[in-house]
Amino acid sequence: MIGRGRSYPLGASVTPQGVNFAVFSAHATAIDVCVFDATGEHELQRVTLPARTGDIWHGELQGAGVGLVYALCAAGPWQPEAGHRFDASALLLDPCAREILDSDPRKARVVRDEYDWGNDARPEHPREALVIYELHVKGFSMLNPLVPEELRGSYAGLAHPASIDYLRSLGITAVSLLPVHQHLDEPALVNRGLVNYWGYNTLGFFCADWRYASAASRAAPDPGRALRNEFRDMVKALHAAGIEVILDVVFNHTCESDEHGPTLSWRGLDNASWYRLESPPPLRYANDTGCGNMLDLRHPRVLQFVMDSLRFWAGEMHVDGFRFDLAPVLARGDHGFDPKGPFFQVIAQDPLLARVRLVAEPWDVGHGGYQLGAFPRGWLEWNDRFRDTVRRWWITGEATRGELAQRLCGSADTLQHRDRDPADSVNYVVSHDGFTLRDLVSYAARHNEANGENNRDGHAANHNHNYGIEGDTDEPLIRERRRRVQRALLATVLLSQGTPMLAAGSELGHTQRGNNNAYCQDGPLSWLDWARADADLLRFTQRVAQLRDRYRPFANTWYVGDHQGDGGYDIGWFGRDGEALETHHWHHPHSRVLGIHLQRTGSTESRLRIYLLFNAENDVAQAVLPSGAWRAVLDTSCMDGVPASSDLGAPGAGHRLRIAVAAESVLMLVQGEDL
Repeated sequence: MIGRGRSYPLGASVTPQGVNFAVFSAHATAIDVCVFDATGEHELQRVTLPARTGDIWHGELQGAGVGLVYALCAAGPWQPEAGHRFDASALLLDPCAREILDSDPRKARVVRDEYDWGNDARPEHPREALVIYELHVKGFSMLNPLVPEELRGSYAGLAHPASIDYLRSLGITAVSLLPVHQHLDEPALVNRGLVNYWGYNTLGFFCADWRYASAASRAAPDPGRALRNEFRDMVKALHAAGIEVILDVVFNHTCESDEHGPTLSWRGLDNASWYRLESPPPLRYANDTGCGNMLDLRHPRVLQFVMDSLRFWAGEMHVDGFRFDLAPVLARGDHGFDPKGPFFQVIAQDPLLARVRLVAEPWDVGHGGYQLGAFPRGWLEWNDRFRDTVRRWWITGEATRGELAQRLCGSADTLQHRDRDPADSVNYVVSHDGFTLRDLVSYAARHNEANGENNRDGHAANHNHNYGIEGDTDEPLIRERRRRVQRALLATVLLSQGTPMLAAGSELGHTQRGNNNAYCQDGPLSWLDWARADADLLRFTQRVAQLRDRYRPFANTWYVGDHQGDGGYDIGWFGRDGEALETHHWHHPHSRVLGIHLQRTGSTESRLRIYLLFNAENDVAQAVLPSGAWRAVLDTSCMDGVPASSDLGAPGAGHRLRIAVAAESVLMLVQGEDL
């Protein structure tokens, strides 16, 4: 028997009398619930939702409960020219499903969980203490011998003490997980014998992906509940170690792709409402995502759906934040990107979501899609200008000192005049998308043949270099130069003003053999190869992370330079001979040495002064230091970063120290430290 039920919450929810169903469709003429046996193989009954409140169809199936397997069917017009693609015979997934059958992506199971969070608390680090580590749940631990074999590649593998101890050794305070929402492999990949390894093709926006469940969860009497609790256990363990959890979420498109893709859920329930369509007729899918379709957050129900998903993960799963893939899509109004649009307004006023980390990938592929710096105050943004400038400074020699200075100082040219904070800039040189750090300095061209797209996929312009030989080599001079440049790149990321982000494996010398688009490579090419880890590079990265935590070389405030013309400054910029840089010095294409003097004028909190020297030349540079005695704490030309001689002593009266800065290296010195 089915009663009227309620129009909220959306999806299937357990009530004292049974299960309430609430489904959004503005254009359907009827919505049916199809009930199956526990295996999902045999349909037992089909009932029509009897009530409609506004655009929500609803009903309560009395006597039903947890474990019910169901799908939806929607009747309505088949009018593609008007945007309608209803087929009453097609089984459809509930968009708000909390558990999707592993065997059938159109069927869901009713759930109700109880979980003891105990004394779990969000770490809530100050923004200046945030160090992000981007990782793939499976690829991170799949080959780690310190993780028990039965846990490798799973949420439990990431929660294992060996994984957490490793993250803490790097000073990581937040992990950014590649998508863990249940996703679908595109038919084109399946036909080539490949999978969507990265997971940017979401099917279940409320479901943890089965692919990252441990064997124990899969074998549990209630594997779906075990899966969700395994994810919660992971979050709880990371929190106990002081590590925040940020999820990479894909609300810009769904796995249904364009009109040639599969009809699984949204298209069959109300295509014209869920998706953004181009006009005039015939109505085709707008595609500012490059993935075939884009969700239309201009519709209040679509926006509600996104917010319900975010609240589920933040509230019921305790995650600390979200990184929004192709984020401008979410704020596209009728006339393009709107920094004051409904998406931002709704998040800002939500008592739960307003407190979580919000990170944007600030570009999409549509017109006007590049929006770095345009997101609201408090949002973090992936900064590709930092990435490209730092690569061009250290690898190709194309960036000037003026360009590098802007990136070292939180990209002030992009963020400061928009009333943003330096920490809003997420500084990185490599991410999951593109060359690994090792490959960036080992290959002059991409090598994506294994992807089956004739090496046409992936970025073509990477500011990379192989230093004379393509790929791995035994030539000692080339090997040493590559390692030296990797160390300089890592130090620049970790020491710059802003929020640093490391891509998993950068510190281990991880290689994908030149594949700069390994989105479909679920195997040893993408998994971190712990057995061949570069132990020296790891120790170096750990040292730089410790120095960042100890000294915080750049403050989390904008610098003003000279104070009132009195010669006192919070930051000073110098050339190799100790001369203050003038306007004409900044953009000289052949000046490859930059000195930065950091001090807090008028502050009584600390006598600490820091001097950073960046030498991008391929030869030793002689540099003059500011007056006083200096102590070297980092030299990236040394394999472990420890300077060969740390205490430089004091110069004679009226003189300043002159020191040698190794080729392609960073030198960090301190003065006045309270030891």
